[in-house]
Amino acid sequence: MVLKIGIIGCGGIANGKHLPALVQVEGVELCAFCDVISDRAERAFRDFGTANSRVFTDYQEMLNKEELDVVHVCTPNISHAEISIAAMKAGCHVMCEKPMAKTSQEAQAMIHTSKVTGKKLTIGYQNRFRADSRYLHKVCHDGDLGEIYFGKAHAVRRRAVPTWGVFLDEEAQGGGALIDIGTHALDLTLWMMNNYRPKYVVGKAYHQLSTTEGAANAWGPWEPEKFKVEDSAFGFVMMENGTGIFLESSWALNSLEIKEAKTSLYGSKGGADMNDGLTINGEEQGLLYQKKIELQTGGVDFYDGRNEDPALEEAKFWIESIVNDTEPLVKPEEALVVTQILEAIYESSNSGKPVFL
Repeated sequence: MVLKIGIIGCGGIANGKHLPALVQVEGVELCAFCDVISDRAERAFRDFGTANSRVFTDYQEMLNKEELDVVHVCTPNISHAEISIAAMKAGCHVMCEKPMAKTSQEAQAMIHTSKVTGKKLTIGYQNRFRADSRYLHKVCHDGDLGEIYFGKAHAVRRRAVPTWGVFLDEEAQGGGALIDIGTHALDLTLWMMNNYRPKYVVGKAYHQLSTTEGAANAWGPWEPEKFKVEDSAFGFVMMENGTGIFLESSWALNSLEIKEAKTSLYGSKGGADMNDGLTINGEEQGLLYQKKIELQTGGVDFYDGRNEDPALEEAKFWIESIVNDTEPLVKPEEALVVTQILEAIYESSNSGKPVFL
């Protein structure tokens, strides 16, 4: 069985993550490449397509003309829901890039369509597939940390504002650092806790550094007049069972503590953090301990042991869930909660009040 896959949106995330991973997965064929900018679709076709692949600039035309099994949606946030829903209605399973949607209402519509059509839907939270994430998730699942009653979701960059595409466009993206990278850290933290019942949210988004002219930045200075989204945002989430989560996110922040797509967990039996590799800490026989987890086996020249690519592992697991008719690792209902919390932080920032969910 060969699954026919179409890619909608042939920009950075498609070329940097989805396409290089999919070409390594057995039993799939990249049949269609779609982008509103034809040169991008043509380039993706040349790099990853086959003699039978086709190029489109209209996703509806692609869905109408191609008999596809799977569609990967790699477009700006504003069109995630629209395209995912159309693809599922056209009979395709859908992998949609994070965040699930620009709004929680759109995300709910995506889940409804998945249930009605019977098509699988998952969201691109590839950080769950990292070796440290998988190890820590098992530690949490096995109860080694006890009751996890507080967590921190870290997505902090000092100066790494994406200046290309529509990242700085609030209408197209729905926000800045929070919805772009904060979403990964929040997903990891909720997944480790296995807690998806938020009670209320308090948050604040800041536009403090976005007005800087000629700013130091990983990808060159941004244009302040085009920087319409927050440069940093912070939130506190209280869950229904009393568990708390602090979320920090920034593209630009005067901080020397850089952490991206990481979590810190605090439990009744132990704690864990990803600050300098993965560390588990606790108390045993009246003494404190900390255990550094070595994720690379090593010991052999030119070979470091386990070194899986999270994007490839994500693609493999996703395709296997379709072939074997099993659940994807990232369930859309979980991704919906992430979107609800992010949306609530923005709402709280605008109103100055807590938002109850």
